[in-house]
Amino acid sequence: MRNPLLENWTTRFEIPPFVRITDDHFAPAFDQAFRQSRAAVKAIAEDPATPGFANTIEALERADALMDRVAGVFFNLTGANSNPALEELQRDLSPKFADLHSETMMNAALFARVDKLFQNKDTLGLTAEQSRVLELYHRMFLRAGAALKGEDRTRLAKVTKRLAVLGTAFTQNLLADERDWFMQLGKGDLDGLPDFLRDAAAQAAKERDKGGYAITLSRSLIVPFLQFSSRRDLREKAYLAWGARGENGGDTDNLAIVTETLALREIRAHLLGYASFADFKLAPEMAKTPEAVRDLLMAVWKPAKAQADRDAEILTDMMHSEGVNGDLEPWDWRHYAAKRRLAEHDLNEAELKPYFQLNRMIDAAFDCANRLFGLTFHALDVPLYHADARAWEVRKDGKHLAVFIGDYFARPAKRSGAWCSRFRSQSRLDGEVRPITVNVCNFAKAPEGQPSLLTFDDAHTLFHEFGHALHSMLSDVTYQMIAGTSVARDFVELPSQLFEHWLTVPEVLQEFATHAQTGVNIPQDLLERLLAARNFDQGFATVEYTASALVDLDFHAGVAPADPMAKQAETLARLGMPHAIRMRHATPHFAHVFAGDGYSSGYYSYMWSEVMDADAFEAFEEAGNAFDPELAARLERHIYSAGGSKEADALYTAFRGKMPGVEALLKGRGLDESA
Repeated sequence: MRNPLLENWTTRFEIPPFVRITDDHFAPAFDQAFRQSRAAVKAIAEDPATPGFANTIEALERADALMDRVAGVFFNLTGANSNPALEELQRDLSPKFADLHSETMMNAALFARVDKLFQNKDTLGLTAEQSRVLELYHRMFLRAGAALKGEDRTRLAKVTKRLAVLGTAFTQNLLADERDWFMQLGKGDLDGLPDFLRDAAAQAAKERDKGGYAITLSRSLIVPFLQFSSRRDLREKAYLAWGARGENGGDTDNLAIVTETLALREIRAHLLGYASFADFKLAPEMAKTPEAVRDLLMAVWKPAKAQADRDAEILTDMMHSEGVNGDLEPWDWRHYAAKRRLAEHDLNEAELKPYFQLNRMIDAAFDCANRLFGLTFHALDVPLYHADARAWEVRKDGKHLAVFIGDYFARPAKRSGAWCSRFRSQSRLDGEVRPITVNVCNFAKAPEGQPSLLTFDDAHTLFHEFGHALHSMLSDVTYQMIAGTSVARDFVELPSQLFEHWLTVPEVLQEFATHAQTGVNIPQDLLERLLAARNFDQGFATVEYTASALVDLDFHAGVAPADPMAKQAETLARLGMPHAIRMRHATPHFAHVFAGDGYSSGYYSYMWSEVMDADAFEAFEEAGNAFDPELAARLERHIYSAGGSKEADALYTAFRGKMPGVEALLKGRGLDESA
């Protein structure tokens, strides 16, 4: 049987031939990819020729070509359109990937070649980009244990393999909890819910073959439910289920996984010579040390908590005035905050939401990319992996730049959250290879025939993920190792968070925020009220995020806790966490940290990047033009197109002239004058 994953793709722009790919194709394709990768590594390591950049580093860049292609399809599907067969294969593949990685990184002959090149790099006549790539390869080998000897090498390989298995299990447990739970509502349970939320809940029930209405654990459904429902009992039920993901006992409980993961990460760090996993993880990042991370987070925590405490008093008084006694609870905060926003800013989500149509917000993001970077977007009629996904060809100066795929709606087979990924990365090593980039979101899908509407927060998410996509699509480097988003973890959120600023540029909203029924542009007074309230409830938002980042740091900056939930409670108690606010991501469903180690000890990176994005957008404000051509060109050259071609601080300084302080962030969040 012919396997399309192993053939050359003759589709337009070599988009994966989704209609021909079945679940059964993946296992044999991976078998072939593992064989090819191992053979390529063996050939490089045993090459009798003197080590050179071409026969070692460039050869390593090519070694996983088939693996990259097969895995690019597979892992995008397991995130966005999974099923039991794919999940079973994912569990089987996790240790195999770990074995391949350890075999490659701990291949003594291979590392000897890389190390020899690194020690003599100044005599090799390398370009600046080649020198950077060599440096990163050498660092990658060292951080993977290439210099270890004897039992330490064996032990690290076992630890790495086990961590891969645990990360996959954590992810699949979380997906199962999110997929399986929903709260069915009858007509008597809809008190306070606006029409847009009733429509979305009806659609969610229909997708689950249920009548009536359903609230799921998708943020796009549960957050507005918590805002609008006047049924406190149902708000509590929904909130507690949302918070209990990964902590329900039974086969999908993640607590044992978390405990073992933290212990193994500590072992890994010690084997590599670091005092803690946080020290190990932060060494190559901009922050460098746990102390620098803690300093940033605590500089923000104090004013944010002070604001949240003041807000909690106001919301409690509002609740008591309605005859609801007792403490303000987490399932009350959003409800009374929405009422307060209506009272203080005359803003109601039901009034606002019709102006934020999904399609118009996509158009707005495309238009901003056009005005900043000269990109144009052209709809493609091509088969994709799901009927809800859609694709565009992206051009710059009339030439093909990338394919962009948008997959925007929540469904049971998709994990929660929003992310940017790739089916193919940009490179020029063997001719121009242009990326295929995908944004995956979990917005509520409107009933058939009706436009899908976003909250203002959803619109920010769309712009955020599209900022990542621009970072991927504008990439202009030779080597995949440094392409696109292959940058320091605490720098990778800069392009995404910075692009969010253009959503709130008044002229953008004036053009693209149009009413779903009437087509009328957002009224000036509503626009002014919206922008005036942009920092509303920032005490809450900052506290729930910063608490999560500090718990992550505490987990990894010392001895691994034997009881992570007790450690979480200890950290929150020390901080004085407000009673009515919980962590944005409690430990058993903290996928950023435990689904893999991408953001482990690194959840702070959103805030680290926010220091830069606030400062970077100030440059446009100082210029008096949000689309200043000179600034946009510098932004593209030094941030969006440069990938990891230089250290992150060098890239930022090339754009802005200096590194920023925390002041711009506090100002941007409206916390600069908080006590």
